[in-house]
Amino acid sequence: MIEAVIWDFGGVLTSSPFEAFARFETERGLPIDIIRRTNAANHFENAWAKFERAEIDLDTFDALFAEESRALGAEVRGRDVLPLLSGTLRPEMVAALKIIKQNHKTGCITNNLPANAIGSASGRTLYVAEVMALFDHVIESAKIGLRKPDPKIYRMMTDALGVDPKACVYLDDLGVNLKPAREMGMATIKVTSGEQAIADLEAATGLNLRNG
Repeated sequence: MIEAVIWDFGGVLTSSPFEAFARFETERGLPIDIIRRTNAANHFENAWAKFERAEIDLDTFDALFAEESRALGAEVRGRDVLPLLSGTLRPEMVAALKIIKQNHKTGCITNNLPANAIGSASGRTLYVAEVMALFDHVIESAKIGLRKPDPKIYRMMTDALGVDPKACVYLDDLGVNLKPAREMGMATIKVTSGEQAIADLEAATGLNLRNG
């Protein structure tokens, strides 16, 4: 019996930043997937991980990301990546979240960047207040100094919601972030599109999550 549905934010409730990464790389004549490969290399301790845990400031992130991407074949400045993160909300996913909230506990675990470190670098407003208010509990990596896929962050969520991991569904667009949740006993959904995620959520919860 499912008691809680736990969501990632970017790439789940919003469109994937990977599409913006690909456009940027094409426009700049950069190697394909250089941004994703830089994010993935040494993913516990790279510039991205440190920035999401609020361990470094924007200038340090900018320089470190450039250094790490150079090592993989082409320099990309960290500052240039930040504006690419601003996905658009998927209205069908927000509608599904509203229905789920009426029936289950809801949580959000997001690897995000420190707002004060970003300043106006990207001008993005990812966390729409109306959507974030639909969660019973929100965990932001930059506020607690922990990020997915550290298993502790998932345990913090289940403790806060007062649920057994085996009674949870967790959605994320990255397989590396799903693995710890699955190992704890959660049902997991890898999000590739809103339509696919909603179909999988309906199967997991038994709810009709589509309008009409």
